[in-house]
Amino acid sequence: MLTKLTIRNFKLFTDVEIELGERVIFIGPNNSGKTSALQALALWDIGVKRWLERRGGGTVPTKRPGVTISRQDLIAIPTPAANLLWRDLHVRESVRQDHKVATRNVLIEIGVEGVNDVPWECRLEFYYANEESFYCRPPLSDQEKVWMNVPENLKHLQIAYLPPMSGLAAREDRLEIGSIRVRLGEGRTAEVMRNLCWQVLQSNDGENKWQEICDSIRRLFGATLHKPKYIPERGEIVMDYSTRSGTTLDISSSGRGQQQTLLLLAHMAVHPGAILLLDEPDAHLEILRQRQIYTVLSDQAEKMGSQIIAASHSEVLLAEAADRDVVVAFVGKPHRINDRGTQVLKALREIGFDHYYLAEQTGWVLYLEGSTDLALLSAFAQRLNHQAQEYLARPFVHYVANQPRKALEHFYGLREAKPDLVGIAIYDRLEKQLSSDPSLRQHTWRKRELENYVCQRETLLAYALAEGERIAEPLFAQEWRYAMEQAINDVEQALRMLGKDPWSDDIKASDEFLTPLFQRFYAILQRPNLMSKTNFHVLAKHVPLPAIDAEIVQVLDAILEVAQRARPVE
Repeated sequence: MLTKLTIRNFKLFTDVEIELGERVIFIGPNNSGKTSALQALALWDIGVKRWLERRGGGTVPTKRPGVTISRQDLIAIPTPAANLLWRDLHVRESVRQDHKVATRNVLIEIGVEGVNDVPWECRLEFYYANEESFYCRPPLSDQEKVWMNVPENLKHLQIAYLPPMSGLAAREDRLEIGSIRVRLGEGRTAEVMRNLCWQVLQSNDGENKWQEICDSIRRLFGATLHKPKYIPERGEIVMDYSTRSGTTLDISSSGRGQQQTLLLLAHMAVHPGAILLLDEPDAHLEILRQRQIYTVLSDQAEKMGSQIIAASHSEVLLAEAADRDVVVAFVGKPHRINDRGTQVLKALREIGFDHYYLAEQTGWVLYLEGSTDLALLSAFAQRLNHQAQEYLARPFVHYVANQPRKALEHFYGLREAKPDLVGIAIYDRLEKQLSSDPSLRQHTWRKRELENYVCQRETLLAYALAEGERIAEPLFAQEWRYAMEQAINDVEQALRMLGKDPWSDDIKASDEFLTPLFQRFYAILQRPNLMSKTNFHVLAKHVPLPAIDAEIVQVLDAILEVAQRARPVE
């Protein structure tokens, strides 16, 4: 079993250590390095095999000790040029020695620790030759200046990489296992599923393995698999299945989730005792079956003595793996997240991994009543050319419907996973005292709601004039202004009859004033109403600068202070 992976200068990794275990889930967003970590293990495996084939048990030459690895050897890491394996394509670097500039190789370093009967460690270095090849060697030991050992027993180690299902070809020619692995490495899973099923039946104890696969597919999907058949006349493997109703269909007619599951189970059966690198094993599966497939894969791996290292985006897999397996978050620098106590796992399960990811990436969180408040704050920041506009353009925002309790529960749940998280919560006016915490600032508007701060006669008239100039000709823009004057007077009169002041801090401006106002305004113009509640933020750019309430500036200052205090993961 592999217990630790160390990677330096490979693809997007500078220097990372990743803890491994019997079952490991790499979880994180796209392009965070999950697949690259799997590929680093595959590259290390290729290096080990080549080294033991050519240097195992023999004397290592002092000069040019490395063994050559061709780009064609990279079955699980297909790449058009070898330098694409190096971080930022940086294969050489200049160094100054004895007042001279020299060039040296940038090394990809991959180290793996594991345990069979006894613990072992194997580190390898890779250095660039040309677009078609590169070299591999173990590093020199620091003390003895001799090449470090590559354990002989690693030649029996199996590492098998499986990308996500990419559909299914209408037909498959029979392939040998080597050709199957090449296609899998290239992501061409559509061309090998029937072949993998055929390989299961040809393997040791194939009938029993096939029956277990059939039982799993029947339990999960209600389908009855039929054995794959080889048609020598066409060199083709065919396979079908029966539906619940008894209809027999070609396997290509099955759902993508069933195909993905069959691919996984067949792949595991063909590689018993292997270290299985599974890229998105939950692909194409709905939530219920994501949970089921993880249980099935775990059980199968245990039966076959296999280790699973899987990359996923799924919160369902996170929840399933959190209590019993190793979960590594690829957020910033990859790190294990289920070694920080049960509160972290509880928080991530209840709040969601996407929120954890955003908290790590931004370092701060903004709580608002709803999305219209974010639009209004952003519009005010732009109107004032306030520095907060940069942070409001891409915030981690969570909407809490004006309920401080929701904000507090969410914030302190996230802080279990990211203790240095900071935040600010901004609510519509509340008639209660808010708690004080330096890590989470809370503010409640003096006026009834944020829309009250754009509810001004001169702002509304400026909007009408600008819209008239934009939609009608400037000559007729005054008609739009007159229409707004009339609409304001009509709605103002109606509200006063109800005993309400339309310009009061206490009125709910969005519902009681602005919504009926714009309905009346566009009715006077005999035009469709172009201003819904979700668009009230456009009024902010028409507020005269001297008329912008000082409280708006204070809140934007507070947002800026919190955002600048944040410590995102680097």
